[in-house]
Amino acid sequence: MGQMARRGVDAIDGTLLPIRFVLHDRDSKFCPSFRDTLRSAGVQPLSLPAHSPNLNAFAERWVRSIKSERLSKVILFGEASLRRAITQFIEHDHLERPHQGKGN
Repeated sequence: MGQMARRGVDAIDGTLLPIRFVLHDRDSKFCPSFRDTLRSAGVQPLSLPAHSPNLNAFAERWVRSIKSERLSKVILFGEASLRRAITQFIEHDHLERPHQGKGN
């Protein structure tokens, strides 16, 4: 995991550089050296609470919605078409779909 952290915060092509926080569970593979490597690059590692199976319920519901309502019905040709499909779904979800918390 230390190697993964070093690759993620690499100055040239690190994928974690624009990210401020990294959420991870309490698995022993996220050792102190992993967290220290992230902190050295300005990324703050945050451990999730112990024994919290429903912590990501909203995220899991959104992923299930986008998979069943959009991604299972289209054929994707690369990352650009995936991004376009997700962007269109987000616009639909936020603007056209009724939400109880947004005045229905």
